[in-house]
Amino acid sequence: MTDPLRRHRRLATAPMLDWTDRHARMFFRLLSREALLYTEMVTTGAILHGDAERHLAFNTTEHPVALQLGGSDPRELAECSRIGEQFGYDEINLNVGCPSDRVQSGRFGACLMAEPRLVADCVAAMREAVRVPVTVKSRIGIDHQEGYEPLACFVGQVAAAGCEVFIVHARKAWLAGLSPKENREIPPLRYEMVHRLKQDFPHLTIVINGGLRSLDEAEAQLAQVDGVMIGRAAYENPFLLREADRRLYGSTLPDPAPTAVMRAWMDYVQAEWDKGTPLHAMTRHILGAFHGQPGARAFRRHLSELAPRKGSTPEVLREALRQVGIEL
Repeated sequence: MTDPLRRHRRLATAPMLDWTDRHARMFFRLLSREALLYTEMVTTGAILHGDAERHLAFNTTEHPVALQLGGSDPRELAECSRIGEQFGYDEINLNVGCPSDRVQSGRFGACLMAEPRLVADCVAAMREAVRVPVTVKSRIGIDHQEGYEPLACFVGQVAAAGCEVFIVHARKAWLAGLSPKENREIPPLRYEMVHRLKQDFPHLTIVINGGLRSLDEAEAQLAQVDGVMIGRAAYENPFLLREADRRLYGSTLPDPAPTAVMRAWMDYVQAEWDKGTPLHAMTRHILGAFHGQPGARAFRRHLSELAPRKGSTPEVLREALRQVGIEL
């Protein structure tokens, strides 16, 4: 199968629970036309037994955008993949990397790395249900799995079910004893294991994730793998994405100017606010937008203090932008 997203995979924003909602993704899209955007993880139960529209609706401007699912029942994952495709997602991704207790209790996330046959069954069912790519995001291992071989075995079995794209967080996940936050920081990064996957499975698309903080680091990784996924760095300093199209995709267009980005964002915020979306639900995602620039602290403080207040209007955002010299 030819991967329609192959070009876009050079840079992706990571799925981050409670962070990468549709508003955050919309802001990312204003900064890069090319990067592949991922939703936060959505469980199969939330889609099948909850408000699917609330969890899955997105702005068509976000394309290309991938839906990440959490689950371990092949039939439920197949049905949710089908629903996701109907909503218009460009890819369906299976979460095999989240280490939280809540996820483990539902028998999905990183604990599935111990069950490659089940993951293969899930992937096969999902692929049968949709025409868009089905991908897997995992860790390099869990708990007492040691060395490269368990990872290679996992990838080999899941690839045999038809998965052609693996996004690998280059840290092990400890399912007991470490919190999700600690699991993002304490287990050592082993980039060389992900590089070796690409060497041993050259026909697969391998995307690396974990600890990457800049486009300089992304460029260095692209010499070894097919793509790079950046999470917290993009969220905490989103303007780093402004250079991505030029540096990683060869775009000859100028980098998006901050004023133009914020003008487009203001239009989006106003339209959403008019529909009843609380201001803070949107502005909470842009607090790092002027990271390291004069006025950034005042910008953050203004939004942090005023946007959550009942009755706040988009004028609060306009006032905050004046702190960094942008008049709209």
